[in-house]
Amino acid sequence: MKTDLNDLTQAIIQDPANRTYTQRSVKPLFSVDPQAEILIVGQAPGIKAEKTQKMWNDASGQRLRQWMGVSSAQFYCATKIAILPLDFYYPGRGKSGDLPPRMDFAAKWHPQLWDFLPNIKLTLLVGSYAQRFYLQQPSSTKLTLTVKHYQKYLPKYFTLVHPSPLNYGWLKKNPWFEEQVVPDLQRRIKMILK
Repeated sequence: MKTDLNDLTQAIIQDPANRTYTQRSVKPLFSVDPQAEILIVGQAPGIKAEKTQKMWNDASGQRLRQWMGVSSAQFYCATKIAILPLDFYYPGRGKSGDLPPRMDFAAKWHPQLWDFLPNIKLTLLVGSYAQRFYLQQPSSTKLTLTVKHYQKYLPKYFTLVHPSPLNYGWLKKNPWFEEQVVPDLQRRIKMILK
C-alpha cells in the first residue's frame, strides 16, 4: 500500500496501461486532499479537461456547479471538494460522445486514493458509470430509478444524472430532478461546507 500521494501519483503515471498518455505528457486528472468533505465521482475527463488540465472545465461542469450551489472557487478548492473520476484520462471519442471510462482503472486506483480521503461526508455519484461501480449495480439498472430514489443511498452517496448537454432531453422529461433532487443536494452541500 502506498503511503505517499506523490508516490501513488507516480505509480499511476508509470502504469503500463497509461503508457500512451504518459508518452504524450498527459497527466492523470484527479484531486484528493485529507481535508475534503465532499467527493465527486464522475466518468472520465473530457478532451477540454485533458487539454487544460482542469476537471469539469466545460458546460457539464458549469451545470454541475449550479446543481451543487457552489462557486467555481469552492468547486476547485481541493480542501473542500475532492474529485475522483472513474478514469483519470480522456478515453477518446465514440459514435455518440466520449467513450466510457476503463472500469478496471477505478478498481485498481480508487481504493488506494480513499486512504487520502478520511473526512468525506458525502460522495456524489455523477452518471450511470459511477453509480454502477460504487453501488455495484448491473448494467441493466435504470439510471432514472437510481436517481429518483437517491434517498435510498444517503447519507453516504448522492446519485445524480450526468450534467452533459446530451442529457438535456432527460432533464425535460424528468422535471422532478431539478424541482426536488437539486434543492436537497444544495441544502446538504451547504450544511457540509458552512
